[in-house]
Amino acid sequence: MAESGAVLAGVHKGLRKIIKPGISSWEIEEFANKYIEEHGARPSEKGFEGYKYATCVSVNDEVAHAIPRHNLLLKNGDVVKVDMTVNLDGFESDSCWAYAVGNISPEAQHLMDVTHKALYLGIDQAVVGNRIGDIGHAIQDYVEVQNHMGDVRELIGHGIGPTMHEQPNVPHYGEAGHGLRLREGMTITIEPMVNLGTWEIKSKPTADKSWEYYVSADGSLSCQYEHTLVITKDGPKILTSQDPEFDAKYLL
Repeated sequence: MAESGAVLAGVHKGLRKIIKPGISSWEIEEFANKYIEEHGARPSEKGFEGYKYATCVSVNDEVAHAIPRHNLLLKNGDVVKVDMTVNLDGFESDSCWAYAVGNISPEAQHLMDVTHKALYLGIDQAVVGNRIGDIGHAIQDYVEVQNHMGDVRELIGHGIGPTMHEQPNVPHYGEAGHGLRLREGMTITIEPMVNLGTWEIKSKPTADKSWEYYVSADGSLSCQYEHTLVITKDGPKILTSQDPEFDAKYLL
């Protein structure tokens, strides 16, 4: 899974160089497809429950599951989230990352910063003996109580292993001390989605009605970060790390 995660992280690192004003979200899809296949892996979102693409590319108020589009050109000030899964020799990894397009507003930067920190506050709770609710509580308290933003409820993290989505569910809200006990060897995703406004979301169809994705219910800007990790006796270890210096204490 760590090798699969390294391929996925490589896609995200490569996207930093190509995401800029004027490119289409389809160019993100093309880059991801090519990179994953050139590294001997498979983009496992393709064909999953009827989905046709390697990536989900969600822009601004789009919360999750938006498709890459030829006619969607990124513009200065956008926030784009790229979510994907990779299968390498039967081992899955899952990660979403947010990117600033050109120069973004201070408000958008603050949203990105809060969401990124929320992810790591959740990861810090993923230790042997804690409970699922400890992860969600840490994220919800930071997002909603301390920063007055919307902590999305309907879309949550999950177990991951031989298949993309497995038990246990890993909500980004909850009560400390409640829920399933975390054990050594569990592999999960933590993937907070944070809106500048309400936590509520609504579904929206694509233009051709072939797919539905999610947007913030009030049209406010949304952000997401996600890592795949394993719970070990030495603490949580990130399997999709892009930054060995920042993530030093979380590496195997």
